[in-house]
Amino acid sequence: MDIKENYKNPLKDIDDWEENLIERYPAPNTPKKEKEAFRNYVDSERAETVREFYRLNHINQTYDFVCKKEEEFLKFNKKEMSLWEAIDFLNTLVDDSDPDIDLDQLQHLLQTSEAIRADEHPDWFVLTGFLHDVGKVLCLFGEPQWAVVGDTFPVGCKFSDKIVYPEFFTDNPDNSNPKYNTKYGVYSPNCGLNHVKMSWGHDEYLYQIMKDYLPEPALYIIRYHSFYAQHREEAYSHLMNSKDIEMFEWVKKFNPYDLYTKAPVKPDVKALKPYYENLVKKYLPETLKF
Repeated sequence: MDIKENYKNPLKDIDDWEENLIERYPAPNTPKKEKEAFRNYVDSERAETVREFYRLNHINQTYDFVCKKEEEFLKFNKKEMSLWEAIDFLNTLVDDSDPDIDLDQLQHLLQTSEAIRADEHPDWFVLTGFLHDVGKVLCLFGEPQWAVVGDTFPVGCKFSDKIVYPEFFTDNPDNSNPKYNTKYGVYSPNCGLNHVKMSWGHDEYLYQIMKDYLPEPALYIIRYHSFYAQHREEAYSHLMNSKDIEMFEWVKKFNPYDLYTKAPVKPDVKALKPYYENLVKKYLPETLKF
């Protein structure tokens, strides 16, 4: 396979995959959108970019690939920043070509966290909403989009047919490797997700950065919020232990805030920032290593 093909970025916008998620998992009791209500890309073209994104993702996300990415990025030697500097850094990902919405990453994070805050959840839950996508800075360190965003799933065992576009796993080398292509693969029944390697992306990366600072439910949300094959389809319950089952109630609680709070109304960043500055200080050190 041509390595250049492996590392191209098929999405027009890094958040196209999230729009695709909303189409796959619409909010309960939400009327179905007409085609004209989605972004003003040609529908078939946009669908093909998401399909191509997952083709690359599913071919390349192998057990060995994840191990190599952990070795590369979990040294945390790319950049040292405060959370605010990281969000400013992330804001350079704003896509000026998006015809429907011009919110930067900070405003999207605030929409998520303010919805959580409005429902009077604990402050750590509000903070989780505020920072849950910060791991997308991987794109700014040269990672291809398919190794940053997208639905996540375990590697090292059989790929579930509940994962989006499962047909693309046919060309993943692990799919024909007897070490990895059985129900449990390198794992054991109900071993616990902490012992399971997930496909590489912004979820796992940010979890590893935050694991010493936030409560356990927050860490589960960060680590597994894109694991739709489990928290929507329950495809990997055979790997989960009782703690995972308990904590996934928080993951499921978070999901609607992540998917359904985007709106063109901009949050008042200036008015909100003092609250979030104090919240960040409560839980996080002055700088974080990325």
